[in-house]
Amino acid sequence: MNEPTLPGDAAAPVETRSGFVALIGAPNAGKSTLVNQLVGTKVSIVTHKVQTTRALVRGIAIEGQTQIVFVDTPGVFEPRRRLDRAMVRTAWGGAKDADLILAIIDAERGISPDVETIVERLKNARQKVVLLLNKVDRIKREKLLALTQDLSERMPFERVFMISALTGSGCADLMAYLAQALPHGPWYYPEDQISDLPMRQLAAEITREKLFLRLHQEIPYASTVETELWEQRPDGSVRIEQTIYVERDSQKAIVLGRKGETIKAIGQAARVEIAEAAEQKIHLFLFVKVRENWSNDPERYREMGLDFSS
Repeated sequence: MNEPTLPGDAAAPVETRSGFVALIGAPNAGKSTLVNQLVGTKVSIVTHKVQTTRALVRGIAIEGQTQIVFVDTPGVFEPRRRLDRAMVRTAWGGAKDADLILAIIDAERGISPDVETIVERLKNARQKVVLLLNKVDRIKREKLLALTQDLSERMPFERVFMISALTGSGCADLMAYLAQALPHGPWYYPEDQISDLPMRQLAAEITREKLFLRLHQEIPYASTVETELWEQRPDGSVRIEQTIYVERDSQKAIVLGRKGETIKAIGQAARVEIAEAAEQKIHLFLFVKVRENWSNDPERYREMGLDFSS
């Protein structure tokens, strides 16, 4: 338990706060972009493809004497397949264990059926729920005010913030609020830690991001990346071997590209970003394998941190 700071007592401990803040929203509402913005660096990948985030990603930020652990969750939508169900279940599981929930809504898109479902379920949340209207720079003020009123009538949000996760507008006010809203207590992580994601898993996520960005239309949702080898070399560099799993030979050909040009470009982009994250020289080797129905393989779910039984 933290002791109070006494006036004039230089040796007295500083009273700290800490807590977990879960972001809940529909696919592409801007959750991962916001986490990266608030943490100050990339901890969660971002693409145009819906459901890019598949498991819980925790980004850690310090605001004054408060350590805020943001939990980026998969987008909530109507699941149709096992993988969909596993991700939606993971999202709500992340919200259940948090100290505070941020409901992030794409203001430009408004109240979709997914948003209606999310708001309805959040009415029963035991935690305080804060509403974040994202992308507010893209809609007119009158429409924004009407949207805010509509949502506020649906449930009593603790606070409402109008933000742009991309530009950072409104984020300083949000951070100031969170810094005083979380409970008193010791920090969960070292001061310089920004994520709890192991480097080999972050490296796989970075490569998956480059894969999706390069082949947004061509590559299917059912593809994944695993880091098979992470080997420290005597010269201080790291040899990384990763496998991109797809479900059909035709998809493998797309990922490889003509004369291997596509996978080479994906590897080059991923290597640069992984090297920045690891702060080491990286030698990245990518392989593509066909694994039919990998999305029904329990081992792949364990690799992604998802519950296969969903």
